Amino acid sequence: MYALIVPASTPFVLLATIMGLAWWEDHVLPPAEADPAETPVGAPPPEVPAALPRPGARRAR
Repeated sequence: MYALIVPASTPFVLLATIMGLAWWEDHVLPPAEADPAETPVGAPPPEVPAALPRPGARRAR
């Protein structure tokens, strides 16, 4: 009977480990500083296509 506890509790242990690591990353580790070379100031936003294709629309061949 006790042999069933380990396989049944494995998903919960993995979930608790992931949640603990996420908490550690948010509360204990120092925040990551952005590299100025990676985030240029005043960069234009990425271009968006003028018209997106409609779902279900057929292409012209």
